[in-house]
Amino acid sequence: MTTMGAGMDGQAGRRRSALLAATTLAAALALTGCGAGDSGAQDTAGKAAEAPAANGGEAGRDAAAGAPEGAGAGAPDLQVDQRAIIYTGKMRVQVDNVDSAAREAAAVATQAGGFIGGDQRRSADADAVAELELRVPAAKFTVVVEEIAKLGRQQSRQIDTQDVTEETVDLEARITSQRARVESARRLLSRATSITDLVSLENELGRREADLASLEAKKRRLADLTALSTITVSLAGPAAKDTEEEAETGFLVGLRGGWKAFVVSMTVLLTVLGALLPWLVALGVPLAALLVVLRRRRKSPALVAPVSAPPPVPATRSAP
Repeated sequence: MTTMGAGMDGQAGRRRSALLAATTLAAALALTGCGAGDSGAQDTAGKAAEAPAANGGEAGRDAAAGAPEGAGAGAPDLQVDQRAIIYTGKMRVQVDNVDSAAREAAAVATQAGGFIGGDQRRSADADAVAELELRVPAAKFTVVVEEIAKLGRQQSRQIDTQDVTEETVDLEARITSQRARVESARRLLSRATSITDLVSLENELGRREADLASLEAKKRRLADLTALSTITVSLAGPAAKDTEEEAETGFLVGLRGGWKAFVVSMTVLLTVLGALLPWLVALGVPLAALLVVLRRRRKSPALVAPVSAPPPVPATRSAP
């Protein structure tokens, strides 16, 4: 009995030992798998984090390479298409036929979306000159100028620009503020309870509305000047002078000017004399005859008075 109990106890101990070893091995394997999984997850997460970082770095380098030098987050935007610029041009072109060239210039402006603001013609011969004022969209300004220059031989060109961006922004701010003042005056007017307040608020509202209308008119004027550019075109015929005569000085210039003035004066004098000559003949001949008659009458002999004898001389008395 004792021997059998001892054998059973030994078998039970070996079973417990085997179970404990199996449990320990399973726990060790589980810990090893979790560690490997965590390491793999960390590696994967690290690679995933490194990839966007690398992409972001490359994108940042590309953006930095494509951005203009000196540009930053706070740098002002100086693009031309976002600014308010007034373009004005003045040019002179010599053409063979002024009327035909004027029609072509008007067609160029019309096709570009503009119109003719003014048209002045002088003479119809070879020295004819046409002055055209063209209003064209600012985007087509350069194209229209180049097209007009091809109508003949360009003699002069002057292009001016005026940046009114700051003036436009300031005007917008003033209009916004003035509109708020107008609305405030209207609210106060609606709450007026006396005739005095009503009259005072109406006057103030009228003044504010007038100021607002003036500001809006300035805004429309600036918008018109920036939207439509002005080109003044002079189309000159073949015999027209291409440049204005420069002022000259000197003795010969003065002599030539004096001679011209003398000739002009003599011409005027002879013209006046020719105009007065018929009157002088018609009135002068009778007047001259009358003067002759009057002179002859003055020279006619007067009546001769009789000569009286001289008074007698008293005799001298002799001395005693």
